[in-house]
Amino acid sequence: MKHIIFTDLDGTLIDHDTYSYDAAKPALDILKEKEIPLIFCTSKTRAELEVYVDELECHHPFISENGGAIFIPKDYFSIELKEAHEIGNYKVIEFGTPYTRIREVLEDIRKKTGLKITGFGDLDAEGVSKDTGLDIQSAKLAKMREYDEAFRLEEDENATATVIELIHAAGLNYTKGGRYWHIMGDNNKGKAVRALTEIYRQQFKEVTTIALGDSLNDLPMLKAVDIPFLVQKPDGKYDPSIILTEIRHAEGIGPVGWNNAIMDLIGKNDNI
Repeated sequence: MKHIIFTDLDGTLIDHDTYSYDAAKPALDILKEKEIPLIFCTSKTRAELEVYVDELECHHPFISENGGAIFIPKDYFSIELKEAHEIGNYKVIEFGTPYTRIREVLEDIRKKTGLKITGFGDLDAEGVSKDTGLDIQSAKLAKMREYDEAFRLEEDENATATVIELIHAAGLNYTKGGRYWHIMGDNNKGKAVRALTEIYRQQFKEVTTIALGDSLNDLPMLKAVDIPFLVQKPDGKYDPSIILTEIRHAEGIGPVGWNNAIMDLIGKNDNI
């Protein structure tokens, strides 16, 4: 039985405020030792994820921008991937809508409503850095978007309802992460997770899937796996919008909870 782990990053594997994954290192080491694939599935861009791939020596497929695309290292699978095309050193399966179209719709909504909507595309690297707490280089990578726009919206119920209605009217979708709203096409984390899981099943036959997340945009991913975990938010609470019968609640905030979940499930099991 092959075990596969899908994970969100911000607020889950990495701390919401410090962006550190130090608290998760014991579990990360166990996964590497047991050669269990760790799949990043996040709202982050391909450019941002490549930093974590290198830092953690995690050379497995990853899913960028809320399921916008699956990036698979060339020659990772021995089976043919008919639906993939090559971009650089990857075989890529795309689900998302081009970023230029996403931006056009968001700008049109802003003009129609007069609401204060600020996306990453409206900010320079310094602005993104100030808003997120990322360093300048990381902020530059966060702006290299391909399928999804992160944006802030006035916290008002009427404004929120109006924006959601106009997003749907334009044929696009939305979700909400730990910090930002996201506007995107017909993609989500769950669709990408199911597609990649099927590829792993073709390769390895029997597969058990695990996922860890903390926010609403993780719900499709959590629904798509065999064993879903929810970690605690910075306030120590679990996201109340995650309603899933089979959800497991990890003890601990962000990477602390992530580490506890993996160690309890994988670290103490000699058969995995």
